[in-house]
Amino acid sequence: MFKSVFTRFFVIFMIIILVSFTILGLVYSSSSATYSQNIKKDTMRSVRDAISSYVSAGYLSSGTTDFGRYIYFSASDVSPTVRYIISAVNEDIFVLFANSEGVVQMTVAAPSSVTEGDAIKEQSVYSVKSTGSYEGYTDLDGILPSKMLVCAGVIKDGGDNPAGIVFVCSTRSSSSGFAESTLKTTMAAILWVAAASLITVFFVTDKVVSPLKQMSEAARSFSQGKFDVRVEVKGSDEIAELATAFNNMASSLEKNEELRKTFLANVSHDLRTPMTTIAGFVDNILSGAIPYEKQNYYLEIVSSEVKRLARLVNSLLDISRIQAGDKKFVMAPFDICEMSRQIIISLEQRLEDKKLDVRFEPEHDKMLVNADRDAIYQVLYNLCDNAVKFSREGGIYKISHIERDGKIYTAVYNEGQGILKDELSLVFDRFYKSDKSRGLDRTGAGLGLYIVKTIIDSHGEEIWVNSVYGEYCEFVFTLPPAEQPKKLADQSKKLTDQQKNGKND
Repeated sequence: MFKSVFTRFFVIFMIIILVSFTILGLVYSSSSATYSQNIKKDTMRSVRDAISSYVSAGYLSSGTTDFGRYIYFSASDVSPTVRYIISAVNEDIFVLFANSEGVVQMTVAAPSSVTEGDAIKEQSVYSVKSTGSYEGYTDLDGILPSKMLVCAGVIKDGGDNPAGIVFVCSTRSSSSGFAESTLKTTMAAILWVAAASLITVFFVTDKVVSPLKQMSEAARSFSQGKFDVRVEVKGSDEIAELATAFNNMASSLEKNEELRKTFLANVSHDLRTPMTTIAGFVDNILSGAIPYEKQNYYLEIVSSEVKRLARLVNSLLDISRIQAGDKKFVMAPFDICEMSRQIIISLEQRLEDKKLDVRFEPEHDKMLVNADRDAIYQVLYNLCDNAVKFSREGGIYKISHIERDGKIYTAVYNEGQGILKDELSLVFDRFYKSDKSRGLDRTGAGLGLYIVKTIIDSHGEEIWVNSVYGEYCEFVFTLPPAEQPKKLADQSKKLTDQQKNGKND
């Protein structure tokens, strides 16, 4: 029924507010009614006591022993006084006077249905005479037209026996003015507060839901390939944090899309160029356009291009295997310093061609790390190969190893073009190439450093880059140190001795 989040939230909050205020109004109205009823009873008691005292004093001073006779001859004085007492409290009250037998002797402001001479049944009269007073809802055994709030009291004759009874009756059970005023005030307050609450809920709900709507629209744009849409961030609450996270995700998607396009362009170029070269040379050889004595030269070019294609395919396969978890790493101790020496030797000719100042600075001659040897060789060779490729002629080329805080740090440094500051955070992304002109790197597809980062991450270690554009570049990664062989032997011997001692015991 309610498809939008805004409508559901608003309706739910509206129902909660209305139900809450309705319950509050009922509770408050009930409390007000009870309080008003108590005020009404107090008022009627006051009227009863005032009339009873006045009539009792007049009856005792009259010298007569017949209450009915006293009322008959004193009606001209009693009735106005009683009316005055009633009017003073401004309530819908009337009064009945009855003798000790329950026969009505006089009425003041009573309904026309109640007349003098009506007899109140013995039970009601007995209740008043036995307790001296009565309060409750009754029709006085049919004398009154309906059940009313009645406060009754006896008129004393100077002794223990009552001379008569006064009944103060009201057609309303509570103080009408107070009850009506309280009810109106309560309802007005509830309506105003409810209206203000609903308006507030409307704007608050809209504030909460509006960013969600923007995110939904942005997501639809993403599905159409438009990644430049952003959500407006307002404030610093959880919704703002969600919007910020969404915008970061959008930026990441946009960057990945750019990298994808760059990758397609690079891979297309890297595939098309060697394939065109291979096809051209093979066709020329087959057609006889290339003399026989030169065919070996061109076949070597074809072989080089085939190897280049193989490297690209192997890189893509490595990425797929690592991401799928198919490539298992075998952790074992090996000497990272010896590995660096082997790589330097393998790059010796290229280092000499560029006249580089090669420096190898290990903290110790032998430093064991615990990692997958082949994977780390791929990491270190890739970093060293890039360092040679992007070094300036005659610049410093350095590999160093140091141990700090339970980690062995390996750094590969070269002087050369370096990396722009804005691109430092991108160097480990897939398909990233800092040499976009391909002036220095004509063979790579921008996958090497991504594979390096993936391998190091798989080992649970870190890798980062420091660079000043136009001066130098340095890649650093960490590996866990391996236990020294002597230490391992000592621990093994200690464990064996402990086992022997346990058997002897």
